[in-house]
Amino acid sequence: MAGVTRSNPFRQSPAARLGWLVLAAYVVYGFGAMDLNWARFVDGLGHGARLLDRMFPPNFDRWEILLHDLIESLQIAVIASVAGIFISLFVGLLAARNLMPTLVTSPARVLIAVCRTFHPVIIAILFVKAVGFGALAGILTLVVASVGFIAKLFAEAIEEISLKQVEAIRATGAGFVSVILFAVLPQVFSRFIGFSTYQLDSNLRNSTMVGLVGAGGLGGTLFAAFQRFDYDFVTAILITIIALILVGEALSNAVRRVFQ
Repeated sequence: MAGVTRSNPFRQSPAARLGWLVLAAYVVYGFGAMDLNWARFVDGLGHGARLLDRMFPPNFDRWEILLHDLIESLQIAVIASVAGIFISLFVGLLAARNLMPTLVTSPARVLIAVCRTFHPVIIAILFVKAVGFGALAGILTLVVASVGFIAKLFAEAIEEISLKQVEAIRATGAGFVSVILFAVLPQVFSRFIGFSTYQLDSNLRNSTMVGLVGAGGLGGTLFAAFQRFDYDFVTAILITIIALILVGEALSNAVRRVFQ
């Protein structure tokens, strides 16, 4: 229609343009400060090609070591996942603000935040120093990581439930435990299973990573192989890790089918 002006939806304010310019300038500065340039990239491609040449074919002569470490990594992940899921049930429930008073939810949320603060490798270093090298340090590390992830999502899922069912169960005179079992858990059970299977898959990957600092599993063998420049054995270890992740994927799918 004549006389009607339409605003441009893609028009940016001067402040937004200035922000984009500052961001672009910072990216350029970051490349220079970290010595990132094309010559270094090309040189890295040459080193990478030589590394790949030494990594193939993979060497499975020490398959006994691989099998032992594979089983240990699987055990670390499964035990840590089961323990972490069990603890997260209670921590997540205590952190739900629609069911618990602030006096209870605040410490629970602080605990979740602490568990999520540090990378698993940092936590693994602390536990290795505390309990020594081996699988126990890895299990404790992944339990902490599991609580930080599952408890947070479980608490958020509980906060999104419909309170009508809770009120209906309470109206019958049921106690707190009955309210949780018959009004809360049925609404969040499928999501909790999804959180748990994802964490199991994550723990399988992390069980190989924490071994780099001595917390058991395939990571320690991988680090030692790199230290010896034993790159064909490194490839065998990486293939074994891929097999471990595929096993975890199969376990996750099996659990989902059981509870569907």
